[in-house]
Amino acid sequence: MDSGRNIICSGCRQRWVVKASNKSAAIVCPSCRINILEFPNEELQTNQQQQGLRSRIRNFGHHMKSKMHQGTIIPHNPSLNHESSHPNPPRSFKRAVLCGITYNNWKYKLKGTINDVRNMRELLITRFGYPRECIRVLTEEETDPRFIPTRKNIEDSLRWLVNDCRSGDSLMFFYSGHGLRQPDLNNDEDDGFDETICPVDFLTAGMILDDDLNSLIVRPLKPGVTLHAVVDACHSGTILDLSHVYFSRE
Repeated sequence: MDSGRNIICSGCRQRWVVKASNKSAAIVCPSCRINILEFPNEELQTNQQQQGLRSRIRNFGHHMKSKMHQGTIIPHNPSLNHESSHPNPPRSFKRAVLCGITYNNWKYKLKGTINDVRNMRELLITRFGYPRECIRVLTEEETDPRFIPTRKNIEDSLRWLVNDCRSGDSLMFFYSGHGLRQPDLNNDEDDGFDETICPVDFLTAGMILDDDLNSLIVRPLKPGVTLHAVVDACHSGTILDLSHVYFSRE
């Protein structure tokens, strides 16, 4: 089995796995498209070779920083949003809100949620034809404060998702993060609990309930509009508070 080799991009610092069978002398970062490292054509077998490679990595990193400082290379921008560069994008019948939260400053930090968002975004663009400027991404890595996954920003983005929806529209909501539940206060839950998702500021701003999500992105849907919701969180089976729930017998 080809387990691969771990490398870290000296430009954007993302970690990638390169197949051990890949004998290419040049490895290009899939994210920032910078030639990040040159591997020898033979597998490393001695400590001396490994030390030599580490030295080359350090030298390449210093070279990249120098080039960036001189303005000859544009630094990698972690933002995945193209909306800011299109203040008035043309209306599209395909729109998406993708939210991934790692809770960096919280005890129960998650790993991989931002990668989930990146992969989903790439899938929507390359496989399903969603315009880049019509995909709104919320992660803690975004530089625009409008796209930090706070409760207010998530709710505003969900309103944006369904605003002026029309028959034939295809809408997508993706969430990767923590999910909890709390006692049901309006007696509309069979199990006595409301399911929730947890914005990055939920300890102060509160959680977003299944009742809230239903009001934000289910009730406003016009006839003929399709909404796909993928929620990767605990207690998310009935997170949209839909009238019907499907249970597989398998």
